[in-house]
Amino acid sequence: MKKSVMVAAVAIACLTAFSFAPTVGREYAPVEQSPDLTTAFIDQVEKKENRYVLTIDSIEWYEGEQAVRKFLEREGDGEMEGPPDGYYIIDDDADLKDLPIAGDAEVFMQIYNRTGNILEADIVWDEQISVDKFVELIQTEDDLNIKGFPYHLTVKDGEIVRIVQQYIP
Repeated sequence: MKKSVMVAAVAIACLTAFSFAPTVGREYAPVEQSPDLTTAFIDQVEKKENRYVLTIDSIEWYEGEQAVRKFLEREGDGEMEGPPDGYYIIDDDADLKDLPIAGDAEVFMQIYNRTGNILEADIVWDEQISVDKFVELIQTEDDLNIKGFPYHLTVKDGEIVRIVQQYIP
C-alpha cells in the first residue's frame, strides 16, 4: 500500500473516531526544518547491541503553500486546487534505512492511546515520553496505528537524537 494512501486512511479514521479538540492550550505549529531533520514513516524497531534501531522509509513532507505547490506540480490535472488537508507527502524512494536511537533521545508525541481505550485518545501537543514508551507504542497494534504517522527525526553523528510525531489533521 502506498504511504500516501495509508496516511489518508489514518487521517480519515482519526477524524471519524476521535474528537480532535486540542488540549494544553496551544495550536498546531509545524516542526522547524533543519539540515539534521529527516521525515519518515517507521517500518519497524528492533533492539540491536543494547540500543534501539529504527528502520525508516524517508519521505518528503510539505505543509501550507509548499504543499500546494508540490501538489499542483505532481497532481495538477484534476479539479482540486491543493491538498485537501493542507499537507502533501512524497514517497518516491521505497528504500529502507536503519538508524540507531541515542540513549538520551527526546521523543515528543501529539496523539496516542494513553489509557488502553482508543476512544479516549486525544491530542496533547508535544507530550514528551521516554524512548522505551515510544518503542512500546510502535510495537503495539491498535486502531490508532502509531506507525501510520510520519515522524520528524533529528539525526546527529549518525543517530536519532529527537523524534517528533507529526500531527495529521
